[in-house]
Amino acid sequence: MAMKERIIFQPYMSAPGAALVSGQAVLCRSVEEAQRRAEKAMTGGRVVGAHVIRVSEDAAAGDYGEPAYVIAFGKVPVTA
Repeated sequence: MAMKERIIFQPYMSAPGAALVSGQAVLCRSVEEAQRRAEKAMTGGRVVGAHVIRVSEDAAAGDYGEPAYVIAFGKVPVTA
């Protein structure tokens, strides 16, 4: 099976003590869709930040590429 590109919208919410907690990751069809979801989620006030992440996967072989952080919105954890 060939590698497939996956685009993920990962939201973050505030937790007590100024910590961030990750919300439910959402698989999207494109970077643009993930960006729209992030912008819309942040207008509600509960989501304080989001990452749009691109990753390659071959689920049949169990191979996953390194995630690439495409866009960050608002308050997000530091990525190395």
